[in-house]
Amino acid sequence: MKIYNKIAENCANGKKMLAVLIDPDKYVGERLVRFLENINAAQPDFIFVGGSLTFEPTEKTIDTIKRHTDIPVILFPGNVNQFSGNADALLLLSLISGRNAEYLINQAVTAAPAIYHSKIETIPVGYMLIDSGAKTSVEYISNTAPIPADKTDIALATALAGEMLGNKIIYLEAGSGAKNHVPLPMISALKKHLSVPIIVGGGIRTAETLQAVFAAGADIIVMGNALEENPELLLSLRALNATLPANSSTAE
Repeated sequence: MKIYNKIAENCANGKKMLAVLIDPDKYVGERLVRFLENINAAQPDFIFVGGSLTFEPTEKTIDTIKRHTDIPVILFPGNVNQFSGNADALLLLSLISGRNAEYLINQAVTAAPAIYHSKIETIPVGYMLIDSGAKTSVEYISNTAPIPADKTDIALATALAGEMLGNKIIYLEAGSGAKNHVPLPMISALKKHLSVPIIVGGGIRTAETLQAVFAAGADIIVMGNALEENPELLLSLRALNATLPANSSTAE
């Protein structure tokens, strides 16, 4: 089954999904292999691979992951240089919250020939940066301002435009190193009006926060930094995720 079809089916059945983000620069060699052991024990739904700025080859990281796990690997690239056709799917990001043409369309144009020839499953994603109380890597690299956390109306209009333009997923990103996660009322408002899956990432550090963000309406939650600091947290997150009621939509 294609990755997007699996996501859509899970959403239709009310199944919440967890993705672990692996930054190729932060997980190298034996450290990556040890982290994959924890991932295999927890069995998240997906492994995302990417970062705002990477020096380690993305393809090498994906090859190592595939040798040690059968969990689907989804490329979550910060720029065209991170592209690899060896992943199971590609999130083709358009930074719709910003006005920098480089990350709105130019990166996709540059990568399009390689993506086309690779035959990789490509999922168009409307990527939205939400203010988290700190200047994040993606904000700095993309040279775009995040949507203010209290401007739910702007976030909703942006997300609706993204869906109308053909994006199959809306990704709400607080950013790496975020002080705060995406506000729950904002997630709930988008869930009420969108018909496409919602991914939420950034600033989610505890099992309790994960539960609240799922309950607000996130279909997929992505965690990265918190798991670098406390890899064992992945096991408790999986246990909590498994007990979360389907189709829950009540924010804390």
